[in-house]
Amino acid sequence: MGKTTAAITAVGAYVPDHILTNKMLESMVETNDEWITTRTGIKERRILKEEGKGTSFMAIKAAEDLINKSNLDPKEIDMVLVATATPDLQVAATAAYVASEIGAENAFAYDLQAACSSFLYGMSTASSYIESGRYKKILLIGADKMSSIIDYTDRATCIIFGDGAGAVLFEPNQESLGLQDEYLRSDGIGRNFLKIDAGGSILPANEETVKNKQHYVFQDGKTVFKFAVSNMADVSAKIMERNNLTEQDVQWLVPHQANKRIIDATANRMGVSSEKVMMNIQRYGNTTSATLPLLLADYEKQLKKGDNLVFAAFGGGFTWGSIYLKWAYNS
Repeated sequence: MGKTTAAITAVGAYVPDHILTNKMLESMVETNDEWITTRTGIKERRILKEEGKGTSFMAIKAAEDLINKSNLDPKEIDMVLVATATPDLQVAATAAYVASEIGAENAFAYDLQAACSSFLYGMSTASSYIESGRYKKILLIGADKMSSIIDYTDRATCIIFGDGAGAVLFEPNQESLGLQDEYLRSDGIGRNFLKIDAGGSILPANEETVKNKQHYVFQDGKTVFKFAVSNMADVSAKIMERNNLTEQDVQWLVPHQANKRIIDATANRMGVSSEKVMMNIQRYGNTTSATLPLLLADYEKQLKKGDNLVFAAFGGGFTWGSIYLKWAYNS
């Protein structure tokens, strides 16, 4: 028997019904559709409007979509990982609640937070658990309610982010399919340029922090863009070089959906043509941890067993990386 690898065997997704278009944003903040589209590629994003519903609501919906599509018995799930920057609550893991709600009563669960790289890092974590031989079915969910931490009077951030969730199931594979290689990086300098100032242990919430809007995302757009363009492109090129992959060998680039210009720069560096680049940023914006699994859900029917996929992401912190994965099934 060959080496056990960790393969994605099912996907699921959920996006809220409410659509926030660029035209609607024009009435909320000083911006316009042409400006947003030209600089980001975003036309609209989904927003979870219902009161009392958080990240777990979308994570549960995405998990249920996967379970229903694949006829999976939730009791067979060994582990539930929720990649998120917007947990329901501090301290109490969102993943534990999600696992209970979907009936994964035999699973253990926890959250993973690496900003927009959370799902990518989660792929590494889930694969390592599978390859260890101790677990057979791991549900990895990327979910974020970014609207809960966005100031809709700040045009630097409110035009970019949306809400959504995606889920994948990792299982052992004996055909050399699944995760092949990874190159993950981080640099703590990034916490100065993309962050939420208050609400953590350094600056707990108080009347002043709320009044000063310090519980919303702050982004130094130019600096983040510069780092993201160079680093996402670098790691993607490196993963190809390390695995002797040419443009012809790569069927799909699966890039984090932060900005179309960053995606284009990454594809150009890899030498990958535009028809091989998964993209849905125009419909969803940047859903942070959910962008990669939402791409897989949208493109699932086009994926073929044995396809070479290169994933790439960049997030606050800074965190970034690339993963090379062979697709394991035909839809």
